[in-house]
This record gives sequence, structure tokens and C-alpha cells, in this order.
Amino acid sequence: MNEEYDVIVLGTGLTECILSGIMSVKGKKVLHMDRNSYYGAESASITPLEDLYQRFHLPGTPPESMGKGRDWNVDLVPKFLMANGQLVRMLLITQVTRYLDFKVIEGSYVYKGGKIYKVPSTETEALASSLMGLFEKRRFRKFLVFVANFDENDPKTMEGVDPKKTTMRAIFQKFSLGQEVIDFTGHSLALYRTDEYLDQPCMDAINRIKLYSESLARYGKSPYLYPLYGLGELPQGFARLSAIFGGTYMLNKPIEEIVMENGKVVGVKSEGEVARCKQLICDPSYVMDRVKKVGQVIRVICILSHPIANTGDINSCQIIIPQNQVNRKHDIYVCMISFAHNVAAAGKYIAIASTTVETNEPEKEIKPAMDLLEPIEQKFVSISDLYEPTDMGTESQIFISRSYDATTHFETTCADIKDIYKRMTGSDFDFAEMERKKQDIFGDAAE
Repeated sequence: MNEEYDVIVLGTGLTECILSGIMSVKGKKVLHMDRNSYYGAESASITPLEDLYQRFHLPGTPPESMGKGRDWNVDLVPKFLMANGQLVRMLLITQVTRYLDFKVIEGSYVYKGGKIYKVPSTETEALASSLMGLFEKRRFRKFLVFVANFDENDPKTMEGVDPKKTTMRAIFQKFSLGQEVIDFTGHSLALYRTDEYLDQPCMDAINRIKLYSESLARYGKSPYLYPLYGLGELPQGFARLSAIFGGTYMLNKPIEEIVMENGKVVGVKSEGEVARCKQLICDPSYVMDRVKKVGQVIRVICILSHPIANTGDINSCQIIIPQNQVNRKHDIYVCMISFAHNVAAAGKYIAIASTTVETNEPEKEIKPAMDLLEPIEQKFVSISDLYEPTDMGTESQIFISRSYDATTHFETTCADIKDIYKRMTGSDFDFAEMERKKQDIFGDAAE
């Protein structure tokens, strides 16, 4: 271990594993360590089920009705992949898709007035949907056509809208869309967690709705994908990529000290030995003195023996409860997967509800989601602090990831990866450059 590396990475969460994969592909010498005995850090999938009971300090062992413990892979952080999103692009470009199999999530639902409704995934579904009345549907369709054609480089598509100035609220007014349609568009299509976007320039919202539509167009049932055997497969896939390019992995390594000289990182001490480095990437738990707490997320993992009511008995779905519907500032999300994804025993379902904490009684806040899931066989409640770096790494060369937020997809994680990449290398993360590198390198390895 007493060697010199370009980059040392601490923690095998998804953000860290993708960055170590990218750095290895770029020809950097990478050492990747984790204090845990398993991959994934905060974004791990826990198996067998007994380990989940221990982790949440539940007494005893899982009842026999839960089936074989080894049949379970339970995600600690519930997220799906947008079919046309940045993470899927990263997976395709790096060919990590070779190690993974995906299934399409079967439906996306939105909560309105205590009931759940399917988010329409085709024009036919939209016309038949009871989410809006007939005239509203026509206006909504015009709005969707406008968004699909909108091109910030072609003024003809803009219909007098200035993408950098016109707010999203003004766009909704332009198409005379009512409050409920606005709620549904902002939260179920653009996937905003709050309503702050309404008074910001519309370009971001338009791009988010485009991402949703394009992702949906790829597979048809919903815009979301999910890997068989759980999200823990993702960091492991990128770890393999890093290893192919000479990256070194060590689990079960207690980190004793991050060694600094003149305010700059020079190495990491573990079990009495020092590995030297020029740059360090890590998650907040390794450098608590260089991060600040910015909030909390509550996540409740629920084991069910039934699909969620009113979803037509599908084996996977997402439900969004817009904050307006339950007098909150942040949306509540439910991600449901099941035995069909090799993450649960036969006939079992896992539903994970999550939201950003707003009060001193987070479990009360998440009750609207729990009510949709009854009866619940077993639940595991976690409340996690959200951290972001106070040290951006310019001087110290320590680059710290942000905690995984309450969003239901990986777009914010990818934004963090691109941000860290830029701070480390001084240049923007370029998908096209990765493509070219892959052609040069994978030519032989791919055989």
C-alpha cells in the first residue's frame, strides 16, 4: 500500500465509483478504499435480509414467511434511472451495461385528492385520463407539442419566449393551464420537489420535461429503469471498470488519517501505512470537518406481500405525492420493486417511501405514503443527514461528494459527478471525449 497514486477514493458509493471509473479510464492510477466490508456505502443494497434487520437494530431474525434471506437485496437509497438520462449515458459509454440487466418500471402514478392516478404515458392515455377535463387536455397537448419542438438555438420554435428570462409560471399562463395540471407537470414530469422553479427561467423546466418524454419514448411504460439485483450493482459495475484499467480496490480498510502538508492532501493513512496521492475523492463521512449539514431525508423501507392498491397489480411503480396535495413544501416519493427484479423473495414487494424532513416528526410527514401501502409486513425507518462540502477542493485537492437527496432518480447525482470532475480537472465532463477514449481502449478489451 506504500505507493504513490494519482487519485485515492474513499467510500464505494455510486458517486465515488463512477468517478474512480472515469479517472482510471483517463489513465490515472487510482486506489479505492472503503471502511465497510461491502460495496455501495450509503447507496448499497443489503443482503441477506438478516443483515437489514441487524442494521436497523430489529430484534430477532426475519420470520419464515419472508422466505430465504439470500433472495433479498434491499436498497438503502431508493432511486430509478431515467431511460434517457445522464447515468444511462455514462453506463453506455463506459460499457458498464455489460455487467447489468435492467427492467423498465411498469408505471408512474401521481397522488391527487387522496387517490392515485396513472401519469399518462401515451397520447391515448392522456385523452382517457381523469386527471384533467377535456378542454384542459387540449391545452395541455398544445403545451407538450410546444415543449417537444422548443429549441433554444432556433427562435422560430420559441413563440416569443425568452428561455433565459421568461419564467415557467408565464409559460403555464400562456397555455392557460390550471393549478392541478401545473402541479402534475412540475412534479410528475419535470420532477421538481418544490415549487421554486415556477419563478425561475423556463429553460431548465423545459429540458426536464423533454428528458421525461424522451425517456418515456424509449420503452413506453414509464421513463424509469431499474437494475436486476438492486442498485448496489451500479457501484460494483463501475468498480469493475476501474479495475480493468488498473484501479486497486480495498474493502474493510479503516481510515486513520488524511495526511495534509501545507493545506494540501498528500496521502491517506490506514492500518499504520500511508498511501500517497495528488488528489482525494470521498463521501462526507470521511471528512466531517469539511462538510455542512443542509437538511435531512426520511426513508421508510416497507416489505409488502401485495402490490400497491389501485395500480392494476403491477410489480413495480413510482408514486409522487405533490407537496400541494398534502400541505408540504417538498414532495413525497414512493418507489416500489419486487421479486420480479431479484431483490425480494417470491411474492414479496419492497416499497420505499422518502421525503425531505420539514418538522420534528418526520414519521408523521410521510404518513400519506404509508397509508397507500397498507398492510405493511415490516418497516425499516431511517433518517439521514444531508451533507454538502464546505471545502471545494481548490487548495486542499480534497473533492467531497454530496449526500444522496430525496429525488427519485440519479440526475442530481450525475450533476454532482460532473461538478467534481470539473473541479478536479479544470475542464467540463465531456461525454464525446469518453466515447473516443472508449474506442481507443475498449477495442481489444471488449473482445
